[in-house]
Amino acid sequence: MGNFEILAEGLQFPEGPIAMPDGSVILVEIKRGALTRVWNGKNEVIAEIGGGPNGAALGPDGAVYVTNNGGFAWHEAGGFTIPGDAAPDYTTGRIERVDLSTGKVERLYESVNGNPLSGPNDLVFDAAGGFWFTDLGKNYRRSTDRGGLYYAKPNGTLLKEAAYGYVGLNGVGLAPDGKSVYAAETETARLWAFDITGEGEVGAGAFGLSGRVVCTQQAHVYFDSLALQANGDVCVATLGQGGITTITPAGVSTHTPFPDFLVTNIAFGGADMRDAFITLSSSGKLIKARWPEPGLRLNFNPY
Repeated sequence: MGNFEILAEGLQFPEGPIAMPDGSVILVEIKRGALTRVWNGKNEVIAEIGGGPNGAALGPDGAVYVTNNGGFAWHEAGGFTIPGDAAPDYTTGRIERVDLSTGKVERLYESVNGNPLSGPNDLVFDAAGGFWFTDLGKNYRRSTDRGGLYYAKPNGTLLKEAAYGYVGLNGVGLAPDGKSVYAAETETARLWAFDITGEGEVGAGAFGLSGRVVCTQQAHVYFDSLALQANGDVCVATLGQGGITTITPAGVSTHTPFPDFLVTNIAFGGADMRDAFITLSSSGKLIKARWPEPGLRLNFNPY
């Protein structure tokens, strides 16, 4: 584990960090139901969203787009915060847009082809201005909704189900050439790659599932969100053995530990894109570490 700096504490299960050029970091607090800016030692709420805001990304219009899982039931154990099944007041997952200047929240999507979104988790914009997002599904006491991969336009005019039937798709990211999209499957600790064949469309796979497995972890861990390095390697936040697992396109993985068993997100920023902003969610911290490789610059991101 390398050196790191604690940027914020006391957050209520932070995820979805976005590094801003003014030195602030915008992120979601899932338990608080808020979009928050971390800046100069302060945690300032931009918008009270409700439900379970899970992922965040800057869109082509400068607004922040949020994947909202609809809310979890929460548990406290030994001073750590842990998400559980669907919240008692859960109704549906949804995609939302937040105006950073006013804090106004607009709901864009909550169903596709007559099927409600269960637990939208993370998203990434492509160069054309649309975005891919994952749906983790939803856990209940005796059943589980499966998850999928989706594509949408930020103006509310298009939502496509690209692939469905996975055991909780979580993090999502585009390859540097934009020709494939990666998604992390939480419970199996698999990294999937989907070849993009058209707008919101991916190639067929085996056994009724699209995509191909890049890597599966042998240790009993879970995969969360991800970000890509400029060289095409995929950095996956890893639960259980908390840290970041870096996976090459050929499926070779290495692990960098951090001091939280629920390390949930990594995002890159800084002038050289080697500042890694990492959420230690069960302890409510945002940290910054220097990364050995530069991160991939995201479409419509200020870095």
